[in-house]
Amino acid sequence: MTPAPVPTVVRVQTGDFDIAAEIAALAAGRTDIGAVVTFTGLCRDEGGQLAALELEHYPGMAEAEISRIAAEAVARWPLQGLTAIHRYGKIKPGQNIVLVVCASSHRQAAFEAANFLMDYLKSRAPFWKKEHAADGSQGGWVAAKEADDVAAARWREQSR
Repeated sequence: MTPAPVPTVVRVQTGDFDIAAEIAALAAGRTDIGAVVTFTGLCRDEGGQLAALELEHYPGMAEAEISRIAAEAVARWPLQGLTAIHRYGKIKPGQNIVLVVCASSHRQAAFEAANFLMDYLKSRAPFWKKEHAADGSQGGWVAAKEADDVAAARWREQSR
């Protein structure tokens, strides 16, 4: 018998998200879920230097890549549900940027899948970030961090 598809939600949006509502939607009516792990990424103020972070993306491409990453997580771990939401536009310090919710029967799978998803979102999802300084000047584009690529590389090594 073929297992039922894992409910997977992927959204790229300008508006904020409600973490509790997303968890409730993922777990509604489910008695097979024993663990829900969430990660919420917030915009930092970089020591008072940042007024906003502006995120741009290619519509359609970003959703497709996040969906591919989510499908890989579902294939690697026994999940009962997965939600990945990434915002774009101007985001101020303290505001939400990204949400990952992974549900599984057991905590370890949920933790690992959420960690995997974030590592790959940071290194593969097509988003570009521009800083807007607190003094009103427009900063430059934020360069990709080698540490993000290193974090994602460990998952490739584990799949061998």
